[in-house]
Amino acid sequence: MHKEFNHDALRRLQTLIERETGAPLSEAAQAEVAAILRGVESPQGAAIEGVDAAPREVTILLADLRGFTALSGSQPAAVVIAALNRCLSRLSEVVFKYRGSIDKFMGDSIMVLFGAPVASDDDVDRALMCAVEMQIAMRELNLEHLRERLPEVFLGIGVNTGTVMAGRFGSDVYSEYTVIGEAVNLASRIEALSLRGQVLISDATYQRCWGLVSASEPMLVHVKGRSQPVSLRELIAIPSQKLKVPRQEFRRSHRVDARLPCLCQRMQHKIVVPHIVHGAIRDIGYHGLLVELIEPLQAHSEIKLEFELPLVDYRVADVYARVITVKQEGDEWVAGLEFTSISAECHAKVQMFVQLLVAH
Repeated sequence: MHKEFNHDALRRLQTLIERETGAPLSEAAQAEVAAILRGVESPQGAAIEGVDAAPREVTILLADLRGFTALSGSQPAAVVIAALNRCLSRLSEVVFKYRGSIDKFMGDSIMVLFGAPVASDDDVDRALMCAVEMQIAMRELNLEHLRERLPEVFLGIGVNTGTVMAGRFGSDVYSEYTVIGEAVNLASRIEALSLRGQVLISDATYQRCWGLVSASEPMLVHVKGRSQPVSLRELIAIPSQKLKVPRQEFRRSHRVDARLPCLCQRMQHKIVVPHIVHGAIRDIGYHGLLVELIEPLQAHSEIKLEFELPLVDYRVADVYARVITVKQEGDEWVAGLEFTSISAECHAKVQMFVQLLVAH
């Protein structure tokens, strides 16, 4: 039995954190600090035993910032770090607003828990409101980037609900409170499938919130580690809270007819497959294109693209895109693609090419 920790120490820590950060600790964070204090005041090793690992239903939100590779290639390190910290700081404020618990930062990604270490009846609802507001925050951050002449950055979010093992894991030297399990792995797969500005949710999450949200029709997607496809939906809005994902607005751009030869290479486990699929771009916009191919591409897969932009004398290379739609037209296949990774220079050339064709 661990002896009771000093409640005055907890109160003083809360006051210190609020004074330094400007935000009070969430209930989840308070519980974790209390658990840490119990460990500190108990015999060696009790910090791990103080929060026994146990099954718990949680909603996991994984968010990944897209565009920092392009930013890193065009800006000094100090500018990149300042921009990244500004984004993570703003996203953290949204997490605290909805009483989420930040599990960890992983480079330019963030993992947030709703339901651990403290569970509430509205964990799923708060997770989804948090996801939408995070996307709204990114739109505001990009306005700041625009004023500072920095490239835009976008957020892809995956949300899943399921049973995990939650507790302190580690050793006497280092341990941390976290969650592990298949539900976490699936959340990671969903986030990887999300496009820039998109929130994708699992069927398990949707079944717990269908009366609250507006979402797309289900799409069946094959993910690594699952023998059967999983059902995903795109979160569009939470009408009762007047929250709407601004993704549709960001995707609007000119689309122009074009006839450009194109080379496509499939991706498998983040590795480019050597086989080249020849195609022709039918139309192109700021954020994607429509391509005709002699071979089908798998929906929701990622491919590498290469093509020429003759009006601006530029060869597009090392651009990656997600297959959004695929349909057969006679002997050919037509695929709608959305860019997932594109350098700032390349994106500027694509925009210039589109604008020149619009002017014609």
